[in-house]
Amino acid sequence: MKAYFRQPGDGRIHPHIAATDIVWAVVMSRILRVTSFLRLEWLVHSAGRVGLGVKAAFGDDALAYCTERMDPETTRLALAEALHQAKRNKAFENSRFIGLALDGTGAGRTYKEPCPLCDPIKDAKGEVHGSLHHFVLISVVGTGLTLPIDVEPYGPGDSEYAAAQRLLRRAVAHLGPRFADYVVGDGAYATAPFLHTTEEVGLPVVARLKENLPLLAAAVRARFDGQPPHAVFQEGDDRVEVWDADDFDPWETLQWPTVRVLRYRQHKPDGTVIQAEWLTNFSIAKLGSLSFYRMAKSRWEIENGGFNDGKNRYGMEHICHHEPNSILIVWLLIALAMVIERLYRLRFLHRGDHGVRSAQQLCDYLWLTLGFRSSPDTG
Repeated sequence: MKAYFRQPGDGRIHPHIAATDIVWAVVMSRILRVTSFLRLEWLVHSAGRVGLGVKAAFGDDALAYCTERMDPETTRLALAEALHQAKRNKAFENSRFIGLALDGTGAGRTYKEPCPLCDPIKDAKGEVHGSLHHFVLISVVGTGLTLPIDVEPYGPGDSEYAAAQRLLRRAVAHLGPRFADYVVGDGAYATAPFLHTTEEVGLPVVARLKENLPLLAAAVRARFDGQPPHAVFQEGDDRVEVWDADDFDPWETLQWPTVRVLRYRQHKPDGTVIQAEWLTNFSIAKLGSLSFYRMAKSRWEIENGGFNDGKNRYGMEHICHHEPNSILIVWLLIALAMVIERLYRLRFLHRGDHGVRSAQQLCDYLWLTLGFRSSPDTG
């Protein structure tokens, strides 16, 4: 990572403030829950700047100017290298399978003059009430570490579906086809073109089966309804019943010989029952029902450890500077901050007999090392 911070893809011609300071400050600010350029300006003008490792103070205008001109590819390659280094250092050694989850979200609602990424928010009458920015995130899942890899924005005239395919191709090109073992996505990705894209990049896929595939869904109901479960597992406190068959007919546009479908019925201690169906091109010989179930459940990691944490803790919801490249760069730097923080906290600090620190505990400790008695208001 040192090489990246020395040369983070700065596109300014004659910079007065080193990009090293700016990029490092943005990454550390997200770990410290400082989620706006104005509050970061305050931080680098405070007595904590020296402890932060930032040599020169700067303002929010310098942050905006620099992030507008940074090359996103440099940060994307740095994220991929960080994940390669984590794998070499056995951060995933207790995991049989490494997954890549994709999902889309909206962030940064604004009433300002729209930028090229702004999607208008319309009511039932078609009247516009501000704009929202959308992007697709891809993340490592299924390993005990949810680590964001890359983001792909999409605006008017584009779609989550198309952005996800671009993102998957780029992420696998950066990580290599042997880094991960599977791709997982919700029902929006259970379409022939996306499933063919996963084959194109050399990865099996696990996708949620919903009513957008009515013929297959009906065939699954006809086969599994009224049958006793094929197997029953105990997963923690939950009892899980599964039905699993790999000889369903593909729909017309899907170029698979057959489709494998798993139905699970998850019984929780409070009496709640969760049932869902998932499809895959993994054969039963290569992937057991319990592993299939776990891959399907790993999709929720991108919701919880990706979007929920990203928005509530790291400021992914907030647009610091309303310009497309700046928005993208900040999202990528947030992803980098999450990777650095999680690998440091959950793998480096957890060596030996040390317990796992929470993200908030680490944040509080860092504020103390900067000379603050407690975490200040960082909104």
